[in-house]
Amino acid sequence: MPSRCSQISAYPDSMPVAPELVPELAPGVARLEWELGQLGRVVVGFSGGADSALLAYMSRQVLGRSQAVCVTAVSASLAPEELADCAALAREWDIEWQRVTTDEVATEAYARNASDRCYHCKAELMGAIEPIARSMGAVAVLGVNVDDLSEPRPGQQAASERGARFPLVDAGLTKSEVRAISRHFGLRTADKPAAACLASRVPYGTRVTVSVLRQVAVAESGLKALGFPSVRVRHYGELARVELPIEDLPVALEVREAVVTAVRAGGYRYVTIDLEGFRSGNLNRP
Repeated sequence: MPSRCSQISAYPDSMPVAPELVPELAPGVARLEWELGQLGRVVVGFSGGADSALLAYMSRQVLGRSQAVCVTAVSASLAPEELADCAALAREWDIEWQRVTTDEVATEAYARNASDRCYHCKAELMGAIEPIARSMGAVAVLGVNVDDLSEPRPGQQAASERGARFPLVDAGLTKSEVRAISRHFGLRTADKPAAACLASRVPYGTRVTVSVLRQVAVAESGLKALGFPSVRVRHYGELARVELPIEDLPVALEVREAVVTAVRAGGYRYVTIDLEGFRSGNLNRP
C-alpha cells in the first residue's frame, strides 16, 4: 500500500501533495489514500470541522475535483459561521461544493430531543446526500475518527445503515492524528475548535425548535465576535449557561458586561458562566 505523498497523484485533476511526511504520520496518510482510492468516487458530508475538512481535502487531492463532491447540510442547527467557513474552504481548496437544505427540526423524533436525536439528524443528512451520490455512482463518506467510536454515537449508526463509509476510521486515524496530518498539509482547520450542531446545546428532553436554535446561534456568534472561539451556550429556557475554556474565564470576567450583552441578544434573561469550563459533549455526561 505505497503512499503517493511524495509525488503528484495519478488522477488527472488532483492537486499536488506535500513532498515529505514525518515518519509517524506517513502510514496513516498512506492508508487514507488507499481507502479513498478504493472508493473511487465520493460525496463528502462536509461540516467544516477538522475531521470532515481533512477528509474533503484528501478526497479532492487523491481522487480529483470531479470525483469528490463535498456537501454541506444547511439548517437551523448549523451555526452561520460554520456555513461561511465551508464556503471559504471550498474556494481555498478548489473543491466541488454543494449546499443542501435539511429540515430535521420538522421531524418529530428529532424535535422531541431524546438521546437518539443525532440518529434522526444523520438520517436526514443521508436522505439529502444519497441522491447526489447515486447520480455520480459515488459513496457517501463522513468525517468520523477512531476516537469517536469510544462512546455511543446514534448518528454514526444511522449513517452506516444508509451505506455511508468512514475512511478516517478505516485508515485507523485518531483525532490527534487528524490534526497532525492537517497541520502537515497546512490546513487551517488543523486546530479548529470542535463545533457540534447547535442542538447539542439543548438538554435532552427539552424540545428543539427553530427559535431555540436561533437563540443559541445569536448568543454564540456574539461571544465569538468578542474573541472567544471555543464556546458553548447551553440552553435552559430563559437561562444561558456559558462554557468557555478555563484560561478564558478571567478574560470573560474582565469584559463581563459585553458578555452579558452578547448572550442577552439571543433572548436570554439570565446569563451564567460555568466555572468548570468548556467541555465538548457535556450534555451527554451524567
